[in-house]
Amino acid sequence: MGELTAASTRAAVQRYLAALNAHDADAVAGCVSADFVNEHTAALGRTVVGRARYRARLDGFLAEFVDLRYEVEELLADADRAAVAYRMSFRLASAGRAPVRIRGVFRFRVDADGLIAHRVDYWDSGEVHRQLAGAPDPPPVPGSGAGGPA
Repeated sequence: MGELTAASTRAAVQRYLAALNAHDADAVAGCVSADFVNEHTAALGRTVVGRARYRARLDGFLAEFVDLRYEVEELLADADRAAVAYRMSFRLASAGRAPVRIRGVFRFRVDADGLIAHRVDYWDSGEVHRQLAGAPDPPPVPGSGAGGPA
């Protein structure tokens, strides 16, 4: 692909987010490198390494996070790095499809092939619990069962 520019990094990140918003697990996995690192900073999030392991979790994640949508508040890109402030909304299947809306930030590193090589996700799992407090059964927190925000 050649030298990465802010524009090519921005395009790689936008493809990845569009695939997530389309709920297309194969397209999402196609946006990441073979040695992709999906890192979560939330206490209940789980980090996974490798495209195959990430892909194996995506179907369950997308089934649990019904109507998943990432709304970009701001996308900053420089060479092979990007940061995205987002609003994530979904209905949690295991909590009776209760609606949740949280804010977070992604940091991305894009490789020379234009694939996402590393993603760090910052989100507040406590906010998810607060929003689901009225659910009939204590729901799993994103990251505990379905793999956390993808």
